[in-house]
Amino acid sequence: MSGLIPEDLRYHKEHEWVRLDGQKVTLGISDFAQDALGDVVFVDLPKVDTEMTANQEIGEVESTKATSSLYSPVSGKIIEVNDELQDHPEYLNRDPYGKGWIAVIELANPVDVDALMTASQYEEFLSSQS
Repeated sequence: MSGLIPEDLRYHKEHEWVRLDGQKVTLGISDFAQDALGDVVFVDLPKVDTEMTANQEIGEVESTKATSSLYSPVSGKIIEVNDELQDHPEYLNRDPYGKGWIAVIELANPVDVDALMTASQYEEFLSSQS
């Protein structure tokens, strides 16, 4: 399983990941989340310039099985969204850590990232869930 959990990311208990880049993070959903959802058919993206706090719901992912909320693991402002997901929601299934990114957030408080799980902690968290 460790091959599916990139080491350079931080993880949230709701199965979102963030990739830190200075004062910004890129946000997506984990391979575990996309696998649990099944075939993604629609992504309700957050709006650019939306300010949010950590753990706030910012959108939804709809699949053939269920609709699942998207949460921001950090506080900040949405500065970019992946518009390609409107026409290609399957990117979340095919490439959750690459083309399937959801949004870029300008951090309000960079220490938010430190509170998230490392890859090994996330792997333990997944093991404890099953």
